[in-house]
Amino acid sequence: MTTKHLLNWKEFSDFEIKGILQTAQDIKKNPENYRNALAHKTLIMLFQKTSTRTRVSFEVAMTELGGHAIFLDWKTTNFDLTEMEYETAYLSTNSHAIMARVMKYEDLLAMKVGCSVPLINGCCNRFHPAQALADMLTMKEDRGQLKGANLTYIGVHNNVVNSLMALCAVFDVNLTLVCPIVPEGSVEVDYKNRLLEKNLLTETLDVKAAVDGADFVYTDTWVDMEFFSDPAKKAMKEERVNLMLPYQINKELMKDSKAKIMHDMPIHTGYEITKDMVKSEYSIIFKQAENRLHGQKGLLVTLMI
Repeated sequence: MTTKHLLNWKEFSDFEIKGILQTAQDIKKNPENYRNALAHKTLIMLFQKTSTRTRVSFEVAMTELGGHAIFLDWKTTNFDLTEMEYETAYLSTNSHAIMARVMKYEDLLAMKVGCSVPLINGCCNRFHPAQALADMLTMKEDRGQLKGANLTYIGVHNNVVNSLMALCAVFDVNLTLVCPIVPEGSVEVDYKNRLLEKNLLTETLDVKAAVDGADFVYTDTWVDMEFFSDPAKKAMKEERVNLMLPYQINKELMKDSKAKIMHDMPIHTGYEITKDMVKSEYSIIFKQAENRLHGQKGLLVTLMI
């Protein structure tokens, strides 16, 4: 049987993705039925990037499913000393799946060459597939169904947007993008074209109109989190902040809206969103973060059994 990898959702059919979401919902509702689902199975978690939610949610997921997770800091491994495919081939012999959080998507492609167990993208510069799964779970719980939901994303076009585009097409979610900054080469064209073919994509810089018609309003950091406090990135940060401040999620923007507020975290208060909006009665940010655990349980059970 061919090993399935989750690098960007492209190896999965719509039917399979919907099944993963259904499994995640069932595990969340009936956790006792899955307490030994991954007994005697091991997930290796490899981190080239910093992490809070990805590490905690994957590790807790494995524990609560009866399995085991091993944390590896990239800097303490030999991945920089030899070909990545060789190291990944070795890890495959000691695990049932590998989750890697890396800087560049190309590193995942190199790892995939040597990987004989499922390889999961825990976040890279181009995709954040596990986050998008949690986002769909959160919206479905809130609204009852995903089809026909109106999701507005406000921010820089990034890895989160690409993964949202992938799953909005699967679940027939109307996606409005308010992206004043679209870095060169950042758009996953296949996903964008599929949304356009299904008439599910709107692109605008009229942020007020985009919010007024939304069921959910989603934002993300404007500067890559690893660079947020990097003095070498100061000029880029200031340029982005000046350009993006008119698109901040704040009380004035949201005053006529009852849309639920989402953010994949970490939050940079006072930049992409104000503190009062994080704590607003309409905020589902922390429920969204919690659902990383449940979404990833559905994913792990699907890939590892």
